[in-house]
Amino acid sequence: MPWCEECSKFWNPNSLPPDGTCPSCGRMIGEPPNIQKVPWHFWILFLAAGLYLGWRAFQGVVWLLQ
Repeated sequence: MPWCEECSKFWNPNSLPPDGTCPSCGRMIGEPPNIQKVPWHFWILFLAAGLYLGWRAFQGVVWLLQ
């Protein structure tokens, strides 16, 4: 809960700047968000889905040309 002692005000976490400082006085009141990377297996799934859809598009074009 981001509470600023100097301002005596509760701040909504969504209203804080990304660095977690108080918008009024600049004091650190919240922890900066921990940004996580996308897992490697997501990119493998993304690549596999792209290859599959590309292959199906190729098959659709060949089917239309016949």
